[in-house]
Amino acid sequence: MAKAKKTRRAQKKSRARAGGRRRKRVVNRLGLSAPARDVGLRNLKIGDLYRPMKKPITVRIDADVLAWFKKDGRKYQTRINLALRKVMEKEMKGR
Repeated sequence: MAKAKKTRRAQKKSRARAGGRRRKRVVNRLGLSAPARDVGLRNLKIGDLYRPMKKPITVRIDADVLAWFKKDGRKYQTRINLALRKVMEKEMKGR
């Protein structure tokens, strides 16, 4: 017997349930305490999980500087971004 095809309504419900599971996984991954997990993500403020939008660019960096960042392995671009963010925040405080 062939498997019955899901209706659009059933597909939407299935996706909605999957969204709830994803949300719970994110809450658990954040390492929140039991009461915070019970509340879920509903009461979080916008800035609590804020991740700035990334924009792909081309940057020319001195070879020795790049080698220094790469020596620690993967995610060197993230470390470069963090270093630039620290400089930016330091300069913004000075104004």
